[in-house]
Amino acid sequence: MPRAGAVTFKGTPMTLAGEELKPGQSAPDFKLHYFEDGLKTITPADLKGKPSVLSVVPSLDTGVCQMQTKRFNQELDALGDKINALTVSLDLPFAMNRFCGAESIKNIRPASDYQDRSFGQNWGMLIEELKLLARGVFVLDKDGKIVYAETVKEVTQEPDYAAAMEAVKKVL
Repeated sequence: MPRAGAVTFKGTPMTLAGEELKPGQSAPDFKLHYFEDGLKTITPADLKGKPSVLSVVPSLDTGVCQMQTKRFNQELDALGDKINALTVSLDLPFAMNRFCGAESIKNIRPASDYQDRSFGQNWGMLIEELKLLARGVFVLDKDGKIVYAETVKEVTQEPDYAAAMEAVKKVL
């Protein structure tokens, strides 16, 4: 069910596809793509066994999305392989990979929803009017349950990094 006015983009109300996710729910299905010696896929099953951070951005070609990705890369550095971390957008995997390589982003994997927008629709993050993802953060426990969910109300603003990282610490 679409959620009219769920977010704003530069003050203009926008509609998000799907239902709003809340802590306690199981992670909905998705099929994301990343580039590592060819195109590969990642699904929720690939994240089980470790806590996960999913940082959702409209496009890595914008300043706020770049800041968000760099900030989570820095925040997650000390956790090493104790956690799965994804930056999710509708950017092409090649462009995401190029940005992350140029910026030395190593602690968060770029993952694209470009093929079928299953993440955006199933996670309630697809902005219907723009066909971009809204900005947000999800933290999952090792079993794939959502323990933290933030959809940033104004898409051009950054998420609450401190709250997201506090949720990460609780599931480590």
